[in-house]
Amino acid sequence: SHPFFYRKTMLRAAASRFATLPRTLSVTPSLRPTASAGSVCHRFFSDEAEPRESMSYDCLVVGAGPAGLAAAIRLKQLAIENEKDISICVLEKGSEVGAHILSGNVFEPRALEELFPNYAEMDDPPPLETLVTEDKFLALSETGSVQIPNFLLPSQLHNDGNYVISLNQLVRWLGAKAEEMEIEVFAGFSASEVLYDDDGNVRGIATRDVGIGKDGEKKDTYEQGMELRARQTLFAEGARGSCSEEIMEKFGLREGVQPQTFGIGVKEVWEIPEENCKPGFVQHTLGWPLQNSLMDKTFGGSFLYHMAPNMILIGFVVGLDYENPYLNPYREFQRWKHHPEISKHLEGGECVQYGARVLNEGGYHAIPKLTFPGGALIGCSAGFLNSVKIKGSHTALKSGMVAAESIYPHLIKNDEHIVCETYEINEEEPVAEITDYQTNMEGSWVYEELKQVRNCHAAFHWGLFPGLAYAGLACHILRGAEPWTLGNGTPDSAKTRPASEFTPIEYPKPDGVFSFDLLTNLARSGTAHEHDQPPHLRIRPEKQDIVDGNVSMSTYSGPEQRFCPAGVYEYVEEEGKEGGEKKLQINAQNCVHCKCCSIKMPHEYIKWTVPEGAGGPNYSVM
Repeated sequence: SHPFFYRKTMLRAAASRFATLPRTLSVTPSLRPTASAGSVCHRFFSDEAEPRESMSYDCLVVGAGPAGLAAAIRLKQLAIENEKDISICVLEKGSEVGAHILSGNVFEPRALEELFPNYAEMDDPPPLETLVTEDKFLALSETGSVQIPNFLLPSQLHNDGNYVISLNQLVRWLGAKAEEMEIEVFAGFSASEVLYDDDGNVRGIATRDVGIGKDGEKKDTYEQGMELRARQTLFAEGARGSCSEEIMEKFGLREGVQPQTFGIGVKEVWEIPEENCKPGFVQHTLGWPLQNSLMDKTFGGSFLYHMAPNMILIGFVVGLDYENPYLNPYREFQRWKHHPEISKHLEGGECVQYGARVLNEGGYHAIPKLTFPGGALIGCSAGFLNSVKIKGSHTALKSGMVAAESIYPHLIKNDEHIVCETYEINEEEPVAEITDYQTNMEGSWVYEELKQVRNCHAAFHWGLFPGLAYAGLACHILRGAEPWTLGNGTPDSAKTRPASEFTPIEYPKPDGVFSFDLLTNLARSGTAHEHDQPPHLRIRPEKQDIVDGNVSMSTYSGPEQRFCPAGVYEYVEEEGKEGGEKKLQINAQNCVHCKCCSIKMPHEYIKWTVPEGAGGPNYSVM
């Protein structure tokens, strides 16, 4: 039989087997604390004790988001245009393509127009149905607001020609297009290991074993992971991807650049009476509740978008470089909805979906080196979000396209090395590092756009008003040409200051109409994990003393209880020790895969690894 039919059958059979396993929706604290620790394994397939089944490709893409699917589609387009046949596989850890995708989203179609110049004439066009019709930017006080005139706003904040969309619906459309082009797209498989050859070059990934219990023993449902080998592997895992982070560390890709800084975005989708919907209405705010004075240093703001026929997309973003350990991003979001400029849009409506995800905010100066022997970083794995424009989908799409155009000449230059011709990787072919991708990205409109606002985020470290003033100056006049760089040498985890310097924040109780308790909202995310599996949130072995010494609670009053938007971390009394020191409990089954804990945890003591494939949230309109 044809090898490609065989391998498709293998993966689909594995997916079918996984679908029969019990998956538990659990949003109540039940897991006990774990001291187990681990990291993405450095397992070399050349000396594997128990050989795993493997499949080979010309190009493997890890992550079926905008960047990953754009890369696969563009690569296939080039092959078709040149009458070549190359094998491409896209691997996605969500239960289906789009299940883990969350974004605002006011979408700039520039990159999509480059990928599909005729998309408007397609029989099944992309889901871009709500053109922006009105654009407002408000500065909020606790009870009032002031609208900032649009002519004072940077041009990057103008949304003429953009669309209010659900990004995971667009990603589903891209996934369908990829499959129509005979790209192999497999959802429900977690990339848990990076594969290296004996020289340390990247040769693909291995999927996570399934059917292992909490105790580490194999269950009756055990299935060994598979090796997906490739001549080039593109990592498109999104912000703070576990394999991408390992590769950046292994190859020193972050040397000479600023630490990446992140924001946590929490979002709800509401259905409202159709007569109340104003399709295309876009509103952003800053000020209350995050900033209550002109010199407040907490970075963040909100969005509210009306999408046809009857939906409102609302969300709140908090920069994870905040200092106050008592700040709770989720509860800031909940009380923000009670502001009169927000609640009036939600009246008569119902919240139908909730989710959260971190986003890169470091911008131009935090982009790592993009290539390494055997592959490259694309999309938010690298960090191309424009935090001034509040957009990153268009830059992610473009980076995937540029990566495809850069690696394509290498993949087809020798027919003897094309996997479609030989059905296996020719081990005599040298592993290539396609540095043209770095050069081509630096010459693209992505870098040009990011350079213009390269210092804006760092300026907010001076306070709200200085940050706004600098952003206005940079966007209207300097446009990135200033002869200085505003530095940032500290990761977000180290920005948190001791709790003794702050007063606890008293948040109002949710009313069940506009605001909700966390577990009620978590149920709306569709989060589900196989309950009997080793926890994927692990204490780093070198940081075990931080947990044993209760440093987070004693110094910072346990901020992980507040910054996690899924109630994963809590401090509980040990059994039989009432009134004593509380111990950390990790409820890994609640995790929405936002990655916040791996970033903001004091001393970064948590290692985020992938759970069994298909676990996590199941978003449909995010």
